[in-house]
Amino acid sequence: MSLKKKKLPVGVENFETLIKEEFYYVDKTEMIAELLRNPAQVNLFTRPRRFGKSLNMSMLKCFFETGGDSSVFDGLAISKEKELCEKYMGKFPVISISLKGIDAGDFDMAGKMSAMTIYMEASRFRFLLDSERLDQEDKLEFAKLLNSRMDLLSVRSSLWLLSRLLKKHYGQKVILLIDEYDVPLQKAFYNHYYEDMVQLLRGMFGQVLKTNDNLAFAVLTGCLRVSKESIFTGMNNLKVFSIMDTSFDEYFGFTDTEVRELMDYYELTDSYSQAKEWYNGYRFGESDVYCPWDVINYCYDLRANPKARPENYWANSSGNDAVSEFVRRLDVSVASRELERLTAGETVRKEIFPELTYREMYSSIENLWSLLYMTGYLTKRGEPEDRMIPLCIPNMEIRDIFKRQIMELFKEQVSRDGTAMREFCDALKAGDAPKTEELFGKYLKKTVGIRDTFVRRNLKENFYHGILLGILSFKGNWYVTSNYETGDGYGDILIETEDDETGIIIEVKYAHDGDLEKGVAQALRQIEERHYDETLFQDGIEKVLKYGFACYKKKCRVALAKAR
Repeated sequence: MSLKKKKLPVGVENFETLIKEEFYYVDKTEMIAELLRNPAQVNLFTRPRRFGKSLNMSMLKCFFETGGDSSVFDGLAISKEKELCEKYMGKFPVISISLKGIDAGDFDMAGKMSAMTIYMEASRFRFLLDSERLDQEDKLEFAKLLNSRMDLLSVRSSLWLLSRLLKKHYGQKVILLIDEYDVPLQKAFYNHYYEDMVQLLRGMFGQVLKTNDNLAFAVLTGCLRVSKESIFTGMNNLKVFSIMDTSFDEYFGFTDTEVRELMDYYELTDSYSQAKEWYNGYRFGESDVYCPWDVINYCYDLRANPKARPENYWANSSGNDAVSEFVRRLDVSVASRELERLTAGETVRKEIFPELTYREMYSSIENLWSLLYMTGYLTKRGEPEDRMIPLCIPNMEIRDIFKRQIMELFKEQVSRDGTAMREFCDALKAGDAPKTEELFGKYLKKTVGIRDTFVRRNLKENFYHGILLGILSFKGNWYVTSNYETGDGYGDILIETEDDETGIIIEVKYAHDGDLEKGVAQALRQIEERHYDETLFQDGIEKVLKYGFACYKKKCRVALAKAR
């Protein structure tokens, strides 16, 4: 592999750095032209996390800001728009802030973090203290913004004041960029100071975005469109571009063509199908896109190790509270059956409410469907009917997130039912296959089923392995090993009991055709043919019980091999 390849931009969100330091860039600069051709004074782009919002905001800042280096756009799509570049490139003062760092446990700290955010941006414009176009009173007002401990009243008026002073200095209206505008609201909701944070942001945004003669236009990004009644009260100049809109649908996320080109460039074409299976499937407007964060990380790992497998990079980059809350709210009725359909690759139709407050988002299962859709855990697949949108899990990665949360909840539930788990383990050790089958069947009926239609045939047993391991974890003095993912000659689950006299082998089969008897026979035959008991005998175990488990949806059959 050539050492001259461009670097992969893992976590690089500064556009100028990305271009100048020769990172690979998927060209999204045509977004600038579309933004200028479809003007709205306040533009809000809502997309799930890790879909390139911050990089696009950095790109806008780099393009519009006066004194910027225009050469970074040489050869990119926007450079072909000669008239637009001549008229707009490098012609505006730009205020650019990100609110994603305002992650506080209480409102006092959130206020301090907000003040620091404003202070850091105001510090870029210290030259205003020497501006001949500002009078002394202007400079005294600006000096308040250069105090990282400014009071909340100053924070509320800060963006409006900065826009007024920059307009006065440059004689040109200001462009305002606010990245991740909704993060402070999310943190406030979880930490119980939501109303205070709403009031602060309503003050900040209301002054600078509504009837502000100093503003050319503004761009905001976030994961969610928070209800107008909370922070955008009275703003008639707001245009929202969500994942439901066709405008700008290709500028957040990678298209299939862009992923193919990237993987061809790094000579990783053989892994393209895996990348597509794991990270594609999101439907924004009329475009199918991949999550850029996942694709870049996967390619990075493949360059270091050609045998690297796809991982759940998206889930590991932050929490998955929406899925966790959704799974915990399920019962044995309609919603749990709908989740089973989703994990099987099917669709469910739901009405989506794009404008919700954080309080409303978690107030009902119905609103949680909307939250899961807007944050990327579900996506549109097909055409809506009567406002009902067909939703599905977009890819293997998101399906894995749901599966993890379902399994975590199951483990919590069974851990609270010590009597039933003790009965199961006692029956297993006693060689009582009928009782083991009865108890395992009860567990299957109580949990959300996962039918692995997304994955290859030989991996469909994984869900049932997880259920068994969750139950067996109750026996802390049993030595339990599991090698079901490798298939390298060991039994799916091997157990050495606390007395070191009894060993247990469990082989699990998924009965694809519903024939549980055939599945059990196949499991027991495999144990014998591959001599799985040798490992236990080598450890000094004298008595080995060999179980075959066959499962189909929420049905099971358990059989014990005859002693030799």
